[in-house]
Amino acid sequence: MTGTQAPQVARSPARLAWRRLRRDRVAVASAVVLAVIVALSAAAPAVCALLGIDTERHIELLSLDNVGFPEGAFGGMSADHPLGVEPKTGRDLLALLLYGSRTSLLIALGATALSVVLGVAFGLCAGYFRGWVDSVLSRTMDVLLAFPVLLFSIALLVVLGSMGNGNGLRTLVLILVIGFFGFPYVGRLVRGQVIALRQREFVEAARALGASDRRILGTEILPNLVSPILVVATLTIPTRILAEAALSFLGVGIQPPGTSWGQLLGSASHVFTVTPTYMLFPGLTVVVTVLACNLLGDGLRDAFDPKTN
Repeated sequence: MTGTQAPQVARSPARLAWRRLRRDRVAVASAVVLAVIVALSAAAPAVCALLGIDTERHIELLSLDNVGFPEGAFGGMSADHPLGVEPKTGRDLLALLLYGSRTSLLIALGATALSVVLGVAFGLCAGYFRGWVDSVLSRTMDVLLAFPVLLFSIALLVVLGSMGNGNGLRTLVLILVIGFFGFPYVGRLVRGQVIALRQREFVEAARALGASDRRILGTEILPNLVSPILVVATLTIPTRILAEAALSFLGVGIQPPGTSWGQLLGSASHVFTVTPTYMLFPGLTVVVTVLACNLLGDGLRDAFDPKTN
């Protein structure tokens, strides 16, 4: 007597990808690390209030030598200042890191969102309509890829600095410049995916039923681009973090009293031979964040790959 087999439950591609992602311990650990970093960034005021630290000057609370460096080992590390204090100003380094993460992550996420929106729009139109539309949009993206973004960013931010604008405008400019000149990488990926999808049977069927180009793009092609867009966005965030850090390190990004990871590294470059911990902790924060983003992006790419077992 043979027993009846349990019916097979159909699983959607999203559920299959989620199951594969959960089995990837490295990706899960990376997601947890990023969640902790984002949570600490969002709750920076509450965390600083709980620990009794802030980004204000603390000369009255500590002892600086006659050239402005904190006395004691490891940059003035103590129970009151777990990571030490900033040379010259005496500001708490942990508080600067927490508040700096808000600026760095805001710029990275904003620039990534702008790159994804523009890249998807250009890639969809170029890959679907082809012809002269594809030629114009593709050549535009090629020109932007060859544009000296770093030099243009430095020149623009130097001009803004000479006009006396604050960090709010600098943050906006960093988002626009980094995001705008980064979208061709997303656009080329989306274009290639759309060229492959527009020949698929379900697109041909929708076209035969009289569906408009707008409906085909919005309901047939775009939903099939969610997984590659999610993967490329995750892998793009680290490059945006490093771009902001590079510009702030060169002194044309966020300016004191504002703070970001790049600004902290730039300030530490002048004193790291005396107080190496001032460069160590911001550097480790950038490395851990970028590494976690890259590992999570690799995990998402493997999870959404239908060939993965």
